[in-house]
Amino acid sequence: MQTTSTRKTADERREDILVVAMEEFGEHGLHGTSTDSIAQKAGVSQPYLFRLFGTKKELYLESVRRCLRQTLEVFQEAAAGKSGEEALDAIGKAYGELLKDRTRLQAQMQAYAACGDEDVREVVRAGYGELVGFVERVSGAEPKRIRDFFAFGMLLNVFASMDLLDQKAPWAERLLEACFEPQR
Repeated sequence: MQTTSTRKTADERREDILVVAMEEFGEHGLHGTSTDSIAQKAGVSQPYLFRLFGTKKELYLESVRRCLRQTLEVFQEAAAGKSGEEALDAIGKAYGELLKDRTRLQAQMQAYAACGDEDVREVVRAGYGELVGFVERVSGAEPKRIRDFFAFGMLLNVFASMDLLDQKAPWAERLLEACFEPQR
């Protein structure tokens, strides 16, 4: 019996590479990740990887764009048909679920850490700006409320990085409780 295999399109291979790249860059950062390891894990040759992305840095930038774009899509889905505090609550809950994805969390944190590079900084600014702009539009909230919303999200990032969302230390519990108190 002869088996036939379907060849993946360039777009499918590109997506496979970006999945692996997010894992590798999230774990090792821009400078600590080798394109060879990404190519091997994605099942492509290194020259093919470079044909699709040009450079390691472009691959990294595309993985950061993808991560932030997917976060925006989660926000949009969570807020669908909602506005005001209801939208903020839905987005916040959806983001809390996203934080369970350690790969995404690490990739996001690495992107913030790599912001010493102007090209990375620009991609992160643009993607984060889209998140802020969406939350502003859908909630209609005042700037201070938006600030608090995103500040709390960053605190959650730090807590999730330290694995403190489910295994809380007493100080972390106190801080989180204060964050969940109703807004005045």
